[in-house]
Amino acid sequence: MKILSDAPPAAETAFRPFDLVEGAAGARLIFFCDHASNALPPAYGDLGLSRESLRRHIAYDIGAESVVRRLAALTGAPAALAMFSRLLIDPNRGEDDPTLVMRISDGALIPGNARIGAEEIARRVEAFWRPYREACAGLIDAVLARGEVPVLIGVHSFTPHFQGRARPWQVGVLWDEDPRLALPLIEALRGENLVVGDNEPYDGALRGDSMYEHSTRRGLPGALIEIRQDLLQTPEQRAAWAARLARILPPILARPETRRVEFHGSRTDAAPAPA
Repeated sequence: MKILSDAPPAAETAFRPFDLVEGAAGARLIFFCDHASNALPPAYGDLGLSRESLRRHIAYDIGAESVVRRLAALTGAPAALAMFSRLLIDPNRGEDDPTLVMRISDGALIPGNARIGAEEIARRVEAFWRPYREACAGLIDAVLARGEVPVLIGVHSFTPHFQGRARPWQVGVLWDEDPRLALPLIEALRGENLVVGDNEPYDGALRGDSMYEHSTRRGLPGALIEIRQDLLQTPEQRAAWAARLARILPPILARPETRRVEFHGSRTDAAPAPA
């Protein structure tokens, strides 16, 4: 069992921290998948975890990658996917978030993270976290450079049970204070006879997370979609979710309010989008 918490700075040259899916010319919609993969760079081995642990939700969002890749194909939208496990470093957390590198996740001790220090966290930020964040920002900037306003959607998945309690929602929409994308999404999903969580199973107002940085701070319409993992067990289920989302998104993108830069609420430290 290989554990290496102090990886050499020159390591991982062959490990790509993100993958980009090219979109069609003129696409405004952009997909992000922060927890697409349970992969770990070779220098980090398995972080001291069993193969079974790395297949659990603690390592990645099961099914989310397939949904995003299919969505990108169906809609012609570009996508950015983080290709490292969130156990290495969580691309959906702010750089100063204490849970950026988890030492314990859902009761499981992460041996390769147990004694991690500030220097190693900074190394992982520069090698993995920041390149992914910059790749996401690059997709956004490309749309803004055309004089258009991008629409941003993150796709995650969540466990059917948490801390002994069943989660009733089949899908959730997470958002902060900008309702332009979230409320129509919630309405459309409920129109599919689904049990839809409004800021469930998590609150979308998390300062520093990927949607906060990419959407809230820049005044861009965005939301995060969470799909329950027992509904993503088979390729057919994942394809069906992608098809459903691809069908309900175009009318929402056509709404005029999604074509403006708007800053909402008091929790933003607004960073104006470049002209």
